[in-house]
Amino acid sequence: MTAESYDVERIRSHFPALREGAAHFDGPGGSQTPDVVARAVADTLTSAIANRGTVTPAERRADAVVAEARAAFGDLLAVDPRGVVFGRSATELTFHLARTLAKGWGPGDEVVVSRLDHDANVRPWVIAAEAVGATVRWAEFDPATGELAPDAVESVVSDRTRLVAVTAASNLIGTRPDLPAIAAVAHDHGALLWVDGVHATAHVLTDVPASGADFWVCSPYKFLGPHHGVLAASPELLESLHPDKLLPSSDAVPERYELGTLPYELLAGTTAAVDFLADLAAPQSGSRRDRLAASFAALEEHEDTLLAELEERLRAIPGLTAYSLAKRRTPTLLITVEGHDPQDLRAGLAERGVNAPAGHFYAWECSHHLGLGATGGLRMGLAPYTNVSDIDRLARGLEEICGSSS
Repeated sequence: MTAESYDVERIRSHFPALREGAAHFDGPGGSQTPDVVARAVADTLTSAIANRGTVTPAERRADAVVAEARAAFGDLLAVDPRGVVFGRSATELTFHLARTLAKGWGPGDEVVVSRLDHDANVRPWVIAAEAVGATVRWAEFDPATGELAPDAVESVVSDRTRLVAVTAASNLIGTRPDLPAIAAVAHDHGALLWVDGVHATAHVLTDVPASGADFWVCSPYKFLGPHHGVLAASPELLESLHPDKLLPSSDAVPERYELGTLPYELLAGTTAAVDFLADLAAPQSGSRRDRLAASFAALEEHEDTLLAELEERLRAIPGLTAYSLAKRRTPTLLITVEGHDPQDLRAGLAERGVNAPAGHFYAWECSHHLGLGATGGLRMGLAPYTNVSDIDRLARGLEEICGSSS
């Protein structure tokens, strides 16, 4: 895939929010939204729609929206659409499944969590384990490199481990652990692997079976879609579990996991987002999965090129420390600058029309393990609409704020 196949200005033309003029580096907290996604949401909201069924056109429309969204995620994640569950957020889905899985745990059982993770993939498991008397064990990452080695996971896994929870990419420092190797460790001990794919799914082509994950959660609003959450697992695994549900609600899979009526308009927007992602690269033919593969290859090349340029510019800023150092990572940078509070850096950039937030971003354990505590750092994340001008504005802004502008 060549740079010519990725026309960032064409892509940017689909984002009305960019007309306000800001350079957005806040994508890890939620990306901006393409016009086609907004139209899909609006069209669904203003169409005749009802609870899912087969009798009226409104019922059939709702049913089709759900089926299309499951199929879209089947293509995006390389999973069986029958194992795609929708919920309010990845956090809610994780809490829901943690309570469900914990029904089979007890004293003497163990759950492994990681210091690298967002708290949404830590606290639900800690709370669920404590409720049934199970033990929580911690896999530590190397704060000097940002790496979470498979050996670090293996050192705390035993034959009493019931589940290993780990991120596909740190939302704070971008680290992408070796998931197949970690999956092998978990499965060798008879444990399930739960993967938080919220940050990773926005940047790299996801193949859940190849990753070894038994469960994968993600959030469409991180990759150009609306606000809700998605869980993917094999239908057979979902069949074996029995979540709490209302008595009259469906016991079919995946419906037994979906509490209440689904947000049809958001699911329509999500399908539009997946289709938009599939067409990021130059016009292509083939299946949606094939187009997604080509588009993500072009996206990675685009983001890696911009990231290298940004990192080169930041090296000239005195007192700057970068915490995003892993060999495999997303285009996400966390920095601190000696003598400058991260929130002051954020405010200074905002005055210059650059949106780059600061904090710990709910990666509570990760921030503390790095020695940053509750303060965290300044986080800069690239997105499909980031261009060279954005990189220049961010770098110049930091140079001016930190007194290193030439």
